[in-house]
Amino acid sequence: MSISTSTSTASPGADPLGAPVPILSFSPVVLSVPGRPVDLEVRVSAPATGTGLPVILLSHGHGPSHHLSSLHGYAPLADFWAAHGFVVIQPTHLTSRTLTHLVGEAPGAPDFWRSRAEDMTHILDRLDVVERTVPQLAGRLDPGKVALVGHSLGGFTAALLLGAGLHDPGTGKAVHLVEPRIRAGVLLAAPGRGGEVFNGPMAEQWPIIGAVDFSTMTAPTLVVAGDRDDPRHFTDMGPAWHADPYTLAPGPKTLLTLFDAEHGLGGIAGYDAAETTDENPRRVAALARLTAAYLHTRLHAGVPTRRTAWQATCEELTSGPDAVGRVESKEAPPLPPRAEPVV
Repeated sequence: MSISTSTSTASPGADPLGAPVPILSFSPVVLSVPGRPVDLEVRVSAPATGTGLPVILLSHGHGPSHHLSSLHGYAPLADFWAAHGFVVIQPTHLTSRTLTHLVGEAPGAPDFWRSRAEDMTHILDRLDVVERTVPQLAGRLDPGKVALVGHSLGGFTAALLLGAGLHDPGTGKAVHLVEPRIRAGVLLAAPGRGGEVFNGPMAEQWPIIGAVDFSTMTAPTLVVAGDRDDPRHFTDMGPAWHADPYTLAPGPKTLLTLFDAEHGLGGIAGYDAAETTDENPRRVAALARLTAAYLHTRLHAGVPTRRTAWQATCEELTSGPDAVGRVESKEAPPLPPRAEPVV
């Protein structure tokens, strides 16, 4: 078990999210799940103060490092979000290299796509256990304000829980794993469409990636894509493939395209991660702030200072000559007219 505290810093008055506060990080919280090859372990990071705190579930990717693709990763994002009012819960999915020697060829290997999504549902089912286990957290969560963030393969997981359908290549059946308790999401460098464009050398090894149908992903979602994130191992579409969850899903959706960003989006998986091909601390800091602002605005629509956080942060970071990226949005399609009753 590990427990740590840290304090973030920011320029006074520069952050529309307010001043950061000290955070508490506690791991592992162990949740026993019947039928799962190993217990579900999560890390919880939370602000040291505050009540009615919204929750971010963070789904890790499937990168080359052993420990970043687990509850130990994504500290540059998790620390910032916790310091700005979120409780961040990070599971170690069965795809993690830290578990390879334990799960082996368990049912669902190697992608464990269904298990990854079910991990998030198990956490939501047992938020009360998480609260009681983490020191100083009991009674401080707001279970009605839950968001989901996923990077890379985690973005695939998040898309399913946000409403995307899936045509299971193994059974030929349509699968829907939408989790209604999740109110908004963020997809970071997530996979795109299948079909004819899903033609790279890894497509046959990971057919599940190309099996997603974004047309049913109706939850409010921020899609983040790097304009130099070339997924040639899956497709020859180029970086635009990672914008598919925005392009192909109905509104309300927002697309943040980060300039010069590759798949690591500047290094979000860990501080000083050697495999980050586009290391850029400024980009990571900007992304942390933009995602926090988006989720605060979505989850705190009734709080004036939070409702405008996204607009203010976008004006600061995505406009002018020093912009880190560009933003576009689309609203939900209008509801069909209600039929008049027949008299």
